[in-house]
Amino acid sequence: MVINVKYDATVTLRTVLQEQLERLDIPHTIHSAGEVELDRTLSPEEMEELTGNLGKYGIQILSDQKTALVQRIKNAINEMLQNDMARSHKVSAYLADNLNYSYTYLSNLFSEATYTSIENFVILRKVDHAKELMTNTDLTLTEIAYRLNYSSVAHLSSQFKKTTGLTPTKFQKILEKRRENRIQQTL
Repeated sequence: MVINVKYDATVTLRTVLQEQLERLDIPHTIHSAGEVELDRTLSPEEMEELTGNLGKYGIQILSDQKTALVQRIKNAINEMLQNDMARSHKVSAYLADNLNYSYTYLSNLFSEATYTSIENFVILRKVDHAKELMTNTDLTLTEIAYRLNYSSVAHLSSQFKKTTGLTPTKFQKILEKRRENRIQQTL
């Protein structure tokens, strides 16, 4: 039997962080999906236990400030793509406003650490988000393009094909074929 699930990674991360910090009785404030302020310094034993508990979920505690800032950039981009109001902002302004650094500094740091640009990362995330919407909703390509702040369906299709090697229509046909195969297997 196969079941399909839908989840919000940000909500999942916040929930796991909240549960693990409360379990260890660590007073805290979660500022964003990737940033938690602890109200006290942890003992080495507490840090080791927290690191181990979070590691079971694939969550790492970042100790290097540059690596942490790169992750904050990624988290901010993911949050921006999930938020209808934020998607209409320019990425550069959104990141600079939310992370309190100049976009030039953020862009240089990101490129140095990831060997790709913020713009390319945004395209990859938008295409991933488009795939999620095609897989989990009945939205049309026009609605998806609008939701992801593309100027047109053609622009979405162009970036989708460059990233995946498939047109969105071909991707949807593959999804439909898989659904049909699953239905036939259950009969």
